[in-house]
Amino acid sequence: INTNQSLPQYILMNIFLNIVLKHFFKDALRYLKKHQHLNLRAPDLMLCLSPAVNVSQKEVVQGKTKTTYVLLSAPWNVLCYYAEEISVRVPLQAVTTPISIWSEKILEKLHIPNIMAQDVPNLPPDYYTCQFRSNKLERFLGHENKDTFFKTTQRHQILYEILARTPYGSLKRGEVGIGRLVSEHVLTAAFPLHEMPKTPVDPQSLNMRQILHHYWARWACWRKYQPLDHIREYFGEKIALYFAWLGFYTGWLLPAAVVGFIIFLFGIWLMVTDVAAEELCTSGDTFVMCPLCNICRYWNLSSICYTYKAGLLFDNGGTVFFSIFMSLWAVTFLEYWKRTSSILSHRWDCSEFEEIEERPRPEFTALAPMTVRNPVTGAEEPYFPETQRLSRTLTGNMVIILMIAIVLIFLIAIILYRTILSIIIYRSQNGFFIFSAGRIASLTGSMLNLLVILLLSRLYTYLAQILTRWEMHRTQTKYEDAFILKVFIFQFVNFYSSPVYIAFFKGRFVGYPGKYNTLLGIRNEDCGASGCLIELAQELLVIMVGKQVISNIQEFVLPEPGLSPWEANYQLLVCEGLFDEYLEMVLQFGFITIFVAACPLAPLFALINNWVEVRLDAQKFVCEYRRPVVERAQDIGIWLTILKFISYLAVITNAFLIAFTSDFLPRLFYRYTTGGMRGYVNFTLSVAPANYTQSHMTCRYRGLKDDKGQPTQDYYHLLAIRLSFVIIFEHVVLLIGRIIDWMVPDIPEEVEIKVKREHYMAKEALAENQAICGTYLSYIQTSHPNVFF
Repeated sequence: INTNQSLPQYILMNIFLNIVLKHFFKDALRYLKKHQHLNLRAPDLMLCLSPAVNVSQKEVVQGKTKTTYVLLSAPWNVLCYYAEEISVRVPLQAVTTPISIWSEKILEKLHIPNIMAQDVPNLPPDYYTCQFRSNKLERFLGHENKDTFFKTTQRHQILYEILARTPYGSLKRGEVGIGRLVSEHVLTAAFPLHEMPKTPVDPQSLNMRQILHHYWARWACWRKYQPLDHIREYFGEKIALYFAWLGFYTGWLLPAAVVGFIIFLFGIWLMVTDVAAEELCTSGDTFVMCPLCNICRYWNLSSICYTYKAGLLFDNGGTVFFSIFMSLWAVTFLEYWKRTSSILSHRWDCSEFEEIEERPRPEFTALAPMTVRNPVTGAEEPYFPETQRLSRTLTGNMVIILMIAIVLIFLIAIILYRTILSIIIYRSQNGFFIFSAGRIASLTGSMLNLLVILLLSRLYTYLAQILTRWEMHRTQTKYEDAFILKVFIFQFVNFYSSPVYIAFFKGRFVGYPGKYNTLLGIRNEDCGASGCLIELAQELLVIMVGKQVISNIQEFVLPEPGLSPWEANYQLLVCEGLFDEYLEMVLQFGFITIFVAACPLAPLFALINNWVEVRLDAQKFVCEYRRPVVERAQDIGIWLTILKFISYLAVITNAFLIAFTSDFLPRLFYRYTTGGMRGYVNFTLSVAPANYTQSHMTCRYRGLKDDKGQPTQDYYHLLAIRLSFVIIFEHVVLLIGRIIDWMVPDIPEEVEIKVKREHYMAKEALAENQAICGTYLSYIQTSHPNVFF
């Protein structure tokens, strides 16, 4: 769809007419028999749309390839019919009171210039709106001009709704809608046109795409507010809400990154001043350690001096404070996002979209076996029995369980890989590799795990799409929620299984000298001498940073200059939606909250990545992607529920990380019982049992055990302290989180008042007596000017 004055309002479909170009001639007849509907040509496909739409064709020949561009537009009467059918909201009256932001008010009172503000031209006006009714046309603002009454994005929605409903074959086989035609390669693409060009020719007359490119997508705008109202005007509410959430999340990462960096500096200070580290590094051959594998050699604990000190960067008393801080940060962030979301959804006229306005999916409408009366609207709507959907959902759940089992199999394979690689390196004669065998195996295992994660992600996302489509969800919101939930459950296990194993299971089932436990005949792997927390930090950094770097390093195919708008737009990349963007950020949110006790620098890396991510995503949508069809949305959907789940889970995991994986409580216990840290290294080591030392030399291993390999009294004292800490930590943090939840209302009082008044205005505008509405509007604007944004 194009808004250029020299071209009509069109939706674009690009159709390859010569199928022989895609398939060798000898295979063409066989292919056409299998896909008989591919014999359709552009005029045949458009017959079913006429007279609903106007059709125009443009043919382009490049060598032996002939491409037909079918341009569609809708006449006024069709626009009005479908605008009422899909509940398009149109303006009643302009809102003249400017929108204010609380942070700008504070800076203004303190007389501090706001370096993030920018004056973006052509700010979209704000209106009081209601659902369109053809018989009340004269009561809507701007009804005199039929060319501009419906916004460009609303015309996109209407035309795409027509295409999505139109059958092209048998309804029993689900042959309905433009989406299936594209998926079956009858059509190669269907999308609106961008406003052309993306860079301004005349600086005095900027179109919306040029404004977004100059004031949003450029790297020079990295420290400026995003023009959210312009984004919503050009791309719709769904994409605008994503960028609003991403910007809000990035801004809240700043205090988390600062605190995390301070904790990291505290760890650097401990590297120099820690008594236990000094004791270990100067121990010489005092502590001879037992071999790490059956063919490994004895080694001195002092040889890991630098590794032990590096562990203090991530395992120190500051991590306890940081874990509490991040748990409360996550709760507060989500509460204030709910407030911001409610303000934006009302400002963008989508606060009641899911409850009242959202219609059944076109594919659901075509394939549903029966109809029932909607209890809200009273209209007959297609219906799919819940019992059938439940059986299909259960089948999908079995596939999820199967895929999770595959992830766990790969996890076990990587564990065995690390153990076997360590053995191979120990058998070599190279001293450097022997000394670094554990680190090499751990690092390469992390990189291999990242590769497996990315490969399995692609496979399961494809399976989840098929399963969710088969479940026949009524609305697009329910369809997306079901799809997102499936993929997130899998991705949660896929991405977090390895860190969870290192944090809570690795080194717990090793045994002791003379009685080591094995897996498939191979001795269970143990944590390094400096503990598992530094390995967990390494795993987190490899997965989180590695995935973000891979996601951000992309090459974009730029359109060639000098092409017509439809040709230039076709050569852009296909917009795959927001799922991958949300998933990347939600998984990142999990890394910086669930395992933050192991890596205080995680919020800093996330902040840097997101600053880049905002501009990369902006450039993709403005410059590199075909323009997506506008979709309305009330909020970020089920992603908010997932974020809440992660924030609660983070409290539990951080409590167990500090209690059972970190050395914080053992250090605290030893300092309390002895009055200092001298001798702490010896306290953490046990002597190998006598039955082992009879055939071997005397050596030490990590653990609080006696000379028979049984737990000591200190072990049970420390276990009681660990469990008590988990209970106290969880209850205190969750209680404070509930207090924050209670203190911060989800919807500001001003928005609630505005919603009620807009409902009243809409009721009066659509009533027969219009004078009442005008009188009331005049009254509230003169008597209460500060109520509105």
